[in-house]
Amino acid sequence: MKLPQLAGTLMLGFAAISLFANCNSDGKGGVSKIFSSDTTKKKTDSTANVMKPVDPKLYDSLVRKLANGDTTGKWPVKKQPYPLAGAILPFKRIVVYYGNLHSKKMGALGEYAPKEMWQRLNAEVKHWEKADPSTPVQPGLHYIAAVASGTPGKDGKYINRMGNKQIDSVLTIAKMQPGTIVFLDLQVALSTIKAELPHIEKYLELPYVHLGIDPEFSMKDGTLPGKKIGTYDAADINYVTGYLADIVKKHNLPPKVFTLHRFTKKMVTNYQNIKLRPEVQVIMHMDGWGEPELKKGTYRHFIYGEPVQFTGFKLFYKNDLKKEPKRLMTPEELLKLTPKPIYIQYQ
Repeated sequence: MKLPQLAGTLMLGFAAISLFANCNSDGKGGVSKIFSSDTTKKKTDSTANVMKPVDPKLYDSLVRKLANGDTTGKWPVKKQPYPLAGAILPFKRIVVYYGNLHSKKMGALGEYAPKEMWQRLNAEVKHWEKADPSTPVQPGLHYIAAVASGTPGKDGKYINRMGNKQIDSVLTIAKMQPGTIVFLDLQVALSTIKAELPHIEKYLELPYVHLGIDPEFSMKDGTLPGKKIGTYDAADINYVTGYLADIVKKHNLPPKVFTLHRFTKKMVTNYQNIKLRPEVQVIMHMDGWGEPELKKGTYRHFIYGEPVQFTGFKLFYKNDLKKEPKRLMTPEELLKLTPKPIYIQYQ
């Protein structure tokens, strides 16, 4: 990891924190009044995944394809369970826009009005379909539902939770294009993942809503978010996958896709102890920004080198252009990586 990338990431953290210091998360903001969503129609919603049983032979062949010729024995991950019916991975590649509706600086999801956002995301989907015609693309929206804050808040946890109306707005934007999935992302700050999951549980009970967590803002030692890079241990991750598995079993849902952001070694500790479950599909997501060679190095060291199950890769429309050659990596370039990322996030 080069120092400029780490420093740049911290600067992004400070920008996000200062931006959300006065953000109102009680559902009374102007954005939330534009949309509404009924979260009670869980299994009849048009965006629900079809509960198609998994063909083990097809699954095995596809994960071998993702391994992209790796001969080290790391990929594909051994002894991973076959997922329950309705699994998205590895049958489709997930391509998402990331952000928050309150901010134009935290990602494309909040930067553009919904109609323009969809035009841009659909263009990226077409790029991926052209680059890899054999893998269908699953579009998605990845929404930061809890943001590390620059102020302590009422509970002193330096976390700004988005109100239900804001989350409902994202679900409604997703329904503008039937079949879209949604990720709710948590930056827990001085809180804990155990304390924060219940705030979004009713949404996780929906078949098309999945989860992301960000170790960068998990401040276990009490340091304020944005001052240093946070961390999660395998024990935290196993708690989350167990929590998601219980929801899946209770509500007879397709497997949940669970993304973890990562760009340093200490962001995820004891990776070898992460437990895989049929109800949850785990993506270790390369979240670093910079020039192509730096990003490939980060992916090689912290994603390829510490295999969990599936992999993801983030592309930053602005920050990836700060240094030469000042361009985004292309789908064709990313498909040459080992393993091939099956989750792509644009910010």
